[in-house]
Amino acid sequence: MDLVTILKAAVAVPVIGSLLVPLAAKISVKARNAYAVALGLATFAAAASLLPHMMAGATATYSLSFPLGFDFVLSADLLSVFMAAISSFVSAVILIYSVDYISHYDNQTEYYTMVVLFLGSMMGLVFSANLLWMYVFWELTGFASWRLVGFFRSDRDVAKANKTILVTVFGALCMLVGILMVYFDKGTMDLRLLRGEPIAMGAAVLILAGILAKSATLPFSTWLPDAGVAPSTVTSLLHAAVLVKIGVYAYARLFGATFLVDPAFSQGVMLIAGLSALVSAGAALVEKDIKRIIAYSTVSQLGFIFLGLASGNKAGFTGALLYILMHSVAKGGLFLCAGIVEQNTHTKDITRMGGLIRTMPLTAVAFALCSLSVMGIPPFGGFFSKFLVFKGAAQNGGLLVILMFLAGAVMTLLYLIRLFYLVFLGEDKETNPAEGSSVMVASVLALALIGLALGAFIYYPSVYIDTLTTQLGIGLTDTLQ
Repeated sequence: MDLVTILKAAVAVPVIGSLLVPLAAKISVKARNAYAVALGLATFAAAASLLPHMMAGATATYSLSFPLGFDFVLSADLLSVFMAAISSFVSAVILIYSVDYISHYDNQTEYYTMVVLFLGSMMGLVFSANLLWMYVFWELTGFASWRLVGFFRSDRDVAKANKTILVTVFGALCMLVGILMVYFDKGTMDLRLLRGEPIAMGAAVLILAGILAKSATLPFSTWLPDAGVAPSTVTSLLHAAVLVKIGVYAYARLFGATFLVDPAFSQGVMLIAGLSALVSAGAALVEKDIKRIIAYSTVSQLGFIFLGLASGNKAGFTGALLYILMHSVAKGGLFLCAGIVEQNTHTKDITRMGGLIRTMPLTAVAFALCSLSVMGIPPFGGFFSKFLVFKGAAQNGGLLVILMFLAGAVMTLLYLIRLFYLVFLGEDKETNPAEGSSVMVASVLALALIGLALGAFIYYPSVYIDTLTTQLGIGLTDTLQ
């Protein structure tokens, strides 16, 4: 199969396949579940099969012509394939986990339809080489997340889902205005033609607003913890696999590998990221809801990713991409562990839990391993990504920004240790929960062990990302000198 065919399949399989999930449900529940899982695995297989070719310097492009320069263009390079492989892998694990997790809930067919559509929208976005089509897929993810956050359909759930889409759509509309400013100024939306082009500060700020809204960064961060009303598989999808990662990908693609921006813009992003990391870490320290704690952690850790991307040098950018990989795996594991805990204790309040390591030892081990990676403890992959982000910031960041992130890193240790202690090591509250199903436990253990392996064999992902940054010319064309 040639590269262009694989590229088209990586987008078409989940997008078109999601529309057929209701038909599979007409056959049987098992057929629907197997079909949805197969779509996730097939998407991952397509994305992963592109990796060695991109490493060898190959490219793949597919285009359909439309008037006024709005051509539909899919283009695969190391950065897009990197994001596609991570997102599709974690999404496939979530789909496998979902088979048992949501088996006793209503609206299952819509759930699988939206999860697969979510994945397909992410594939379309990362491979799009036209700003307009990036925006179209950007909005499709918003629609899918709206339906998924409101999965349980109570008034409270629907209100939180509406908040999610209102905040992210507001940011997206700001982004659309910025995109149109670029189009009227440059006469094209083709990212290949826009590479190395300077853009106006106004357009950059408007596009940034959309990125920050989607990535739940200050001042748009409040919707993400509230989205914890959704099933844990959905929150894992939002936090680890797809939704918030769209924002950091867009920043890397547009402001790292395409547009030239004034250094003041990048300095502003680092300051915003530092404030976001610090404030959300503080919220995680006092929160009692297990899913909201992990959600605030996501907001905080995204700040570290933005710090690396905005540093404007190879060390920071490399660290940020490693951070995306390590955070996706570890945070996905944490949310799926939280799903097992919540489903078996029937509460999200960590003060009502305790001593669960005695009845849920495998979940406890997985939670501990994923937490260590998020903390940045060696030899976990999170250590290397955090180290490189700080190295990049030291080269191009102000002292205030670095101090904010150092404080955020210390607070990460504190809130995750507090969380693990109260849930698994604290006083036994006699809830007597059992372990999750074998499929669910195997899923979280797999993510935990992968996180450890990525650190132990850091050479392999680091070589890939070093090749990626070299091909993109990071540190040479990312900011005005």
